[in-house]
Formats: sequence, structure tokens, C-alpha cells
Amino acid sequence: MAAIAAARKSRLHNALEGLALTATLQSFPTFATAAMLLKLFGNHDLVGDPGVAIFVAIASLAHALLAVAFGPSFPGFFKTIYEPKFFEAHLSLADKITAWRTQPVASLQLVTIVLLLSVMAVVTASVG
Repeated sequence: MAAIAAARKSRLHNALEGLALTATLQSFPTFATAAMLLKLFGNHDLVGDPGVAIFVAIASLAHALLAVAFGPSFPGFFKTIYEPKFFEAHLSLADKITAWRTQPVASLQLVTIVLLLSVMAVVTASVG
């Protein structure tokens, strides 16, 4: 069943899946952490400002677009943000995520992000 679905997937659909996965799983945590660090270090302009969410979304998308555009050409330079498995057309969306997160490096990235965001959320909540 997955093979039939993958065979029908267009190049555009596969590219959009890869871009969305790159933006969501690799770029978004980076900019969310940056916004949280700014808040934590006393930037009071961020409190209640919807511009922060817009900035994080646009920056994540731009970051992912750069990774997708230049990642295949410069794999050594973009090795931490470009994941070739996200662009394998024969894999379904769930299979792409599974293939990525079962790698030791991706697993370490996920654990690091979860721990960092958890600590920062507790500190931010306790500081006010």
C-alpha cells in the first residue's frame, strides 16, 4: 500500500513534504529556542507580541528553504540542517520521519531540544 502511494507522489509533493519536515523538525526548534532565550534574558518587548510567532514561522521557513536549496550542493556545510531522507520519494511521510529519528544523530538532536526547551520553560515560568 505504501509503495502504491509513493509511486503516485509527484516531485512537487515530495519536495513540499521535505521542506515541511525540514522547517518543522529542524528549523522551528532553533528559532523557538532563540525567542525563548531572548525572553529569558530580559527582552520585555516579546511579552504578548504576536510578532514573535510570525518571526519564528518566517525565519523557520527561510532557514528550511536555504537548507533545501543549498543542502544537496554543499552537504558538508549544511549537514546539521539538511536531511536527505526527507526527500526520498519512495518513502511515505511517516516513513520519512521514522527513518530520520532512528538515526543516532537525529535522536541526540531531539533529546537535546526537548531537554533544553524543558529547562528554559521552567526557568522562564519561574522568573516571570
